[in-house]
Amino acid sequence: MLLVSVALTGCSATGGKRAEEARDAAVSGGAGVDTPRWKIAMVSHSGEGDTFWDIVQSGAKQAAAKDNIDFHYSHDKEAGRQAQLVKAAVDNKVDGLIVSLAKPEAMKGALRKAEKAGIPVVTINSGQDQSKEYGALAHIGQDEKIAGEAVGRELNERGRKKAVCLLHEQGNVGHEERCRGVRETFDGEVRDLHADGTNMPAVESSLEAELQSDRDIDTVVTLGAPFAPTAVKAAEGAGSKAETVTFDLNDQAARGLKDGSIGFAVDQQPYLQGYEAVDLLWAERYNANMLGGGKPVLTGPQILTKKDASTLQKYTKRGTR
Repeated sequence: MLLVSVALTGCSATGGKRAEEARDAAVSGGAGVDTPRWKIAMVSHSGEGDTFWDIVQSGAKQAAAKDNIDFHYSHDKEAGRQAQLVKAAVDNKVDGLIVSLAKPEAMKGALRKAEKAGIPVVTINSGQDQSKEYGALAHIGQDEKIAGEAVGRELNERGRKKAVCLLHEQGNVGHEERCRGVRETFDGEVRDLHADGTNMPAVESSLEAELQSDRDIDTVVTLGAPFAPTAVKAAEGAGSKAETVTFDLNDQAARGLKDGSIGFAVDQQPYLQGYEAVDLLWAERYNANMLGGGKPVLTGPQILTKKDASTLQKYTKRGTR
């Protein structure tokens, strides 16, 4: 986004044709700059088949194409192995590094190594409270506690009284903050339910048992869009009228909003997290620019409901929302 405005401003004085060509290059995915082909690596805590991180990558790749960046993505849900991937990227002498901090303490040494090597780091998605301490130049993402508080207020408006917050990844500080935020603003009761998110049938059976044992639960809060349809199935299996609401968005969640099986979603706009992280590292390398002033650059939360579903589906189908 930074680049498009710069390119168009620079071309406007020399005529519309050059401005139009620059815009078309950016939109089509062609490089819109003549800067060197810098190498940027992103290392996330994603497990296999996580659609959320597919969307993050979609944004990152679009920015990389525009900024003439050689982009590399790797991931591991196990924090120690994620740290090893970060160290490998440092050893590979990348020009910039993007890292998620779901389990910050395990990443501290790897980020210190990047700092000593003079490699600029931007953190995304999780770990905003540790980002600056660990040497990152900026953090791009959603304040998870604020997002949870938004959910709590929305549940109050809907007259809900008792919710279960489904934690699908043990030790993920962002997930814990989300549930904590819900609890802070929700006037009703919130109960945490831990489940193994790598085993969806087990998630469904655990949630179904919870709903069968407590008929007063009227809301299930899932912390990732892929878990929302499973929560809907669990409620059906338990004969429960509990409504499913979710953090994050994908095409399935957008369909659920449209057909009413999902009450609302809280979008942190992962496409922007990937896009802005790459674009920001390009700007830092090219022009020593940095956003945030030491504060997080927020991409959410945005509450999405049934009225938004039809518009959103155009974007979820192509994997950018």
